[in-house]
Amino acid sequence: MPANEKLKEKISHLPHKPGIYKFFDDNGIIYVGKAVDIRKRVSSYFNRSAQHNKKTLKLVSQIKDIEFTIVDTEADAFLLENNLIKQYQPKYNILLKDGKTYPYICIVNERFPRVISTRNKINDGSRYFGPYPSGTTMHVVLDLIRTLYPLRTCTYNLSPENVAAGKFKVCLEYHIGNCKGPCEALVDETEYNAAISQIKNILSGNLSVAKNYFKERMAAAAADYQYEVAHQFKQKLDMLDDFQVKSTVVSNTLTNIDVFTITSNEDCAFINYLKVMNGSIILTQSLEIHKKLDEADADILASVVVQLRQEFESTSREVITNIELSLPLDSISITYPQIGDKKKLLNLSLKNALYLRKERESRQEKNKDLSEKRELRVLETMKKALRLTELPRQIECFDNSNFQGDNPVASMVCFKNGKPSKKDYRHYNIKTVVGANDFESMYEIVTRRYRRLLNENQPLPQLIIIDGGKGQLSMAVKALKELDVYGKIAVVGIAKRLEEIFYPGDALPLYIDKKSESLKLIQRLRNEAHRFAITFHRSKRDAGTLKTELTDIKGLGPKTAEALLAKFKSVKKLRELSQEELSEEIGKAKAALLYSYFHEAKEVE
Repeated sequence: MPANEKLKEKISHLPHKPGIYKFFDDNGIIYVGKAVDIRKRVSSYFNRSAQHNKKTLKLVSQIKDIEFTIVDTEADAFLLENNLIKQYQPKYNILLKDGKTYPYICIVNERFPRVISTRNKINDGSRYFGPYPSGTTMHVVLDLIRTLYPLRTCTYNLSPENVAAGKFKVCLEYHIGNCKGPCEALVDETEYNAAISQIKNILSGNLSVAKNYFKERMAAAAADYQYEVAHQFKQKLDMLDDFQVKSTVVSNTLTNIDVFTITSNEDCAFINYLKVMNGSIILTQSLEIHKKLDEADADILASVVVQLRQEFESTSREVITNIELSLPLDSISITYPQIGDKKKLLNLSLKNALYLRKERESRQEKNKDLSEKRELRVLETMKKALRLTELPRQIECFDNSNFQGDNPVASMVCFKNGKPSKKDYRHYNIKTVVGANDFESMYEIVTRRYRRLLNENQPLPQLIIIDGGKGQLSMAVKALKELDVYGKIAVVGIAKRLEEIFYPGDALPLYIDKKSESLKLIQRLRNEAHRFAITFHRSKRDAGTLKTELTDIKGLGPKTAEALLAKFKSVKKLRELSQEELSEEIGKAKAALLYSYFHEAKEVE
């Protein structure tokens, strides 16, 4: 199926749900986008080409694969898109090109820490909170914190030595009450850090301390008849209530967590992995695992959890999953949430796993129907092209192989409904023919094959293909006549040079259209029979070489030869050994025989 047809097929199975989608070329992710309706949005890239600019057309021309992740709301898709863009940095996403990203609140790693806003998260020991869905939301929180706690905003290096030396003077911020003057040691460091600790609680989602503070200040102001001040604290209290935007994508109540969910059918397991760090989903991965045996879901998931955690360098100590799971990992807790934000996150992961399963099963069913229709069409075409009386649902093809008359062997391959049935393949050692006689060899193997089927009351094929010309075909016909099955099975020969099809008793060959699916199937059968015969012949020839080189030496048995080759891998390496080295392996007497054989052989050569 052409690449564009595969993409159309995949797009037709995309969900009408909010989420993100990822476009891939041969090297990886090239674009991440968000959508209220994933299928409609992705389809628009391919259905509205006249409305696209050159860059979009170039993007579409490079798409080789599409993946998606379902989320609950458009806002979740918006935030998840940003996380994935930062994670993968696709070349067609303009967000990173502009250096734009969502804002964080940062508690700077310094003495008398500042609390600032930033869009650049770096590993400098500072504490970051967010990201926030908008700058407005972030500034409300930041203003709230600065109103609650007088903090410094200057960038001075307030080391104990600099402060003690009196290098700095208080500024206007101190005089209007926004700063307590740490630059002149007017505030105790312990007191300042206590305020920073309360701020961390607020930004981490622990709002009770701040709420109690507001309520106390509001009550105190009202008791003192300062109603305007009380109203200001009431406004701040309302802001605090709106502070944390509840979302399955961003939630400060969820820190570093790995989420794994699994669902399965008889053939495959479908797994979704969400990696959550600092309250945000930074990675999503959906996997389809083909079962080798009848493995339990818990066994499959345990293996995948370990593999993916290593692959993505996860350090989280909590794994959320939807089934009972035992992990061979120290310090990892496994939870099965029933309510709350973790349950929402688990449901989101399971939703993706279930959708992957539904989409794959739907596609497999459709592909199965298409495959069966195609196979039936090819067989119908072959029946017509070869003038058969019945549909060739079982086809068997024979081929001979020998090298200068040595080790003659043969093979038979079987196709059922147009597909290889490898359990029915057969190798044959030629038993009744001496030397390279392809005609007599063909007679022998055809006789042996169908005599056995008749004796075992096994069904006969509808078509036999002989890899060879008129000579091999006539010997196959002779064998079938002697077994009294000629006329019950159609038989043809195929000559390699011009791909001619020969019929018994017909002097003129049949030429099938070179582009015909029937000829391609016949060629595939012929090539498979040839490959199968050659592989068997090579193994026989190698065994014969072993016999010629070593076991023909009088006094050297097959067990000794086998032991030597098992250790030294080749006769060439044995030739390079000294007689003393050989003696250590097989004793002096046999070493003398072998060394003498190699030495004399070299002189002759």
